[in-house]
Amino acid sequence: FPPKRQILRLDSRVTHEVSGPRLYIFDCGSIRFEDVSNFGFSNDQTDVRELFVPCYLIEHDKGRLLWDSGLPLSLVGQGKITVRSGMEQFYERSLLEQLKEIDVRPEMVNFIALSHMHFDHVGAAKEFKQAKLLIQQPEFEAAFTNVADFPIFDFSVYKELKNNKRQILNGDFDVFGDGSVMIVNAPGHTPGHQVLLLRLKNYGPLLLSGDLYHFVKSRELKAIPSFNIDAEQTLRSMEKIEKIITSEKATLWIEHNLALAKTLNLAPAFYD
Repeated sequence: FPPKRQILRLDSRVTHEVSGPRLYIFDCGSIRFEDVSNFGFSNDQTDVRELFVPCYLIEHDKGRLLWDSGLPLSLVGQGKITVRSGMEQFYERSLLEQLKEIDVRPEMVNFIALSHMHFDHVGAAKEFKQAKLLIQQPEFEAAFTNVADFPIFDFSVYKELKNNKRQILNGDFDVFGDGSVMIVNAPGHTPGHQVLLLRLKNYGPLLLSGDLYHFVKSRELKAIPSFNIDAEQTLRSMEKIEKIITSEKATLWIEHNLALAKTLNLAPAFYD
């Protein structure tokens, strides 16, 4: 859970320059499972069955970055939908509607980076046509070139992203050039899975996990989901991220952790 140093602000939408990155959090749905044994542990090892689906906006003096874009927008306002046996999805208010509340339109977002291309992270991505896509080369190839080999990717949800300007990454990447917003290459869950490291002035260093871990129990057990693309790569990525947490004295937010999400303040509040 967030440490006592947690600091948030209410967004006054003043137009002066941002002094260091600001992080906004949005509720972009939830997923509920009857059976979580595919995540690398047994059902009796955790009573958690519901996952939070977040989206994040980072504002910086040099631009805006959208990190992950939630469930498909087609689910918004449809109530609880069973998409397949044992999995239920729910999405009440779209990311676009929530962005309007902080006076941000899709064309005002300069960069989009997705932790990976699974459906619950790319749901609104196609709306950000003006944003430059920041994506690891193996992820781009899997998602756009060799998509037939990766049926777990739903090309129909994100196919328009292929028309965006893009920067292909081959490792860690400093988004704004000052070390405050760092994409960290952490493959294994998917070929080009990535994590986001933020160095926030008041809150301190913060890592957004993507799907390196889905549950608190995942981290405790170093559990590897059966649907990860490469188990050994996943373990190496876990080791890499844990070293960063130690060296940076960083807080890790497991993005899908609903219990954590309930303690956080969503937009228009922000963390800086």
